Amino acid sequence: MKKAITTIFQFFLFFIVFGAFSLFPPFHIEHVLNSNSSGTRIFIVDGLLLAFILYLLIVLAEFLMKCLRTSAPLTTVAFFLAAILGLLMKFGFLTRSAF
Repeated sequence: MKKAITTIFQFFLFFIVFGAFSLFPPFHIEHVLNSNSSGTRIFIVDGLLLAFILYLLIVLAEFLMKCLRTSAPLTTVAFFLAAILGLLMKFGFLTRSAF
């Protein structure tokens, strides 16, 4: 039960970090996906990058506590689910109109 609650908490933590830093990017790392006469389609990487750094910090803490074998797979599942859901909700995608 404790592992399930921890995994759900980590999922929400990754999801919130991904969404918040996609809306308010501190580093402004952007990749142009498509550019045409009607506008430019951009992906802002900051939210995904900071969620991944948070994932690495949590895995490092699990390694230092010597519970890597039991906790890291659940942390990985929580990160990938948050990333997939965030990308499906189009976190980080931006369209700048030419007009």
